[in-house]
Amino acid sequence: MDSKAPKALLKAQKLANLLDTAVKLPIIPIRIGLDSIVGLIPGAGDALMLLVSLRIVWLGKSLGMPSALVAQMVKNSAIDFGLGFVPFIGDIVDVFYKANLKNVRLMEKWWISENKADVDAQTQKKLTEWEEKLERQ
Repeated sequence: MDSKAPKALLKAQKLANLLDTAVKLPIIPIRIGLDSIVGLIPGAGDALMLLVSLRIVWLGKSLGMPSALVAQMVKNSAIDFGLGFVPFIGDIVDVFYKANLKNVRLMEKWWISENKADVDAQTQKKLTEWEEKLERQ
């Protein structure tokens, strides 16, 4: 029984964090990522970030996620892409609409639901080991 998160999910998590929350802005408690920064380049920046965002969607699809969830991920990425075409306002909204993190949350929830029994069993095993260790002390 090994219910560790698959490599595709871990890659998606790292990529989403890089794109959406890699940089903490000074003074104000907001985190931004490459998506917000590169998205400032009119047109090309948003197009490039859409391609990178679709990598997360592809990773979800490679895990075997249902088509409806993959479609929701594509929709989230398309909304993020569309926001980038609204001058100035779109760049501000993009800071708060973190499509990549939304997509990874969909992946995580789906993966946990598919592997709940294994995750619960592994958690129970670790808890039992911890309790036994405490009793021996």
